[in-house]
Amino acid sequence: MLRKLLGIMSFVFLSINVVFGETVHTIAVMPKVMGIPYFNATQKGAEQAGNDLGIKVLYVGPTTTDAASQVKMLEDIIVQGVDAIAVAPNDPAALTPVLLKARKKGIKILDWDTPADKRVVDMSVKQIDDKEYAIALWDSLVRNMGKEEGKYAIVTAGLSAANLNTWIDLGLEYAKEKYPKLELVTDRIPCEEIQQLAYQKTLELITAYPDLDGIIGVGTVSPIGVAQAIEEKKLQDKIAVVGVALPNDSKPFLETKALKEAILWDPVKLGYLTVVAADKLIKNESLKDGEKIEKVGVINVKDKEIIMGKPTIFTLENVYN
Repeated sequence: MLRKLLGIMSFVFLSINVVFGETVHTIAVMPKVMGIPYFNATQKGAEQAGNDLGIKVLYVGPTTTDAASQVKMLEDIIVQGVDAIAVAPNDPAALTPVLLKARKKGIKILDWDTPADKRVVDMSVKQIDDKEYAIALWDSLVRNMGKEEGKYAIVTAGLSAANLNTWIDLGLEYAKEKYPKLELVTDRIPCEEIQQLAYQKTLELITAYPDLDGIIGVGTVSPIGVAQAIEEKKLQDKIAVVGVALPNDSKPFLETKALKEAILWDPVKLGYLTVVAADKLIKNESLKDGEKIEKVGVINVKDKEIIMGKPTIFTLENVYN
């Protein structure tokens, strides 16, 4: 009954605009999880782009990092008859069948923030060049450890997140060549985008490896949970923590030096660019390499990939700017 009502409402909404000579596109933007600061910020950008472009943006996603929930929600979105779907998959392979189903219905498919199966996407919106970002993370670790040798660990958001795994894989490859005396003490540790779990895992980590020199947090809640544990145990001067974190979340831990540096980009701009790219795709228009996008900046375009920009390193000196 609800689906039928939604379908009638969508038809009426579309019909009103067609009468006045305007077709309103509907774009569904799905994050990996709702309710965390990072994806709240991308939602703000996506909805602002929708307002600026005069298109309808549905920003919907699961409340946990669960691929099955994303699949179910995508099935419902397909029934509603959207023009484009932009998704950040929790598990790329798990979403492939439903995204193929959407394509067969003529829906344009984009991935953003996190890559999906390349075979099913029309366009990818990336926040950063993966290799450049991985290098920035590992260079930050070494810079803040104050030495090119020592023991470190990686606390990541989720083991199936393709973007996080890519950064880690590229970082490990870079470290093998540039910092061969760095020692990764254990496999990457997942916290499932939950700060409290990152905190608990870090307490376990520093108990198991008391001679640890550094930790890289990958995923915006990971470094914050790690820093929380380091601050509690007063290990700021012994263990250097760096990673992927929002500046506002980072401020209190940068002040106490429990977090040395946060490396990120502007998530509001990422949400905005995603909707701009989806709108262009629906209209069979293209974005150009070096093009300046209002409220985003200059972008890089290669084949089906749009890269938003370079990483920003937030420290105590610039986090308040």
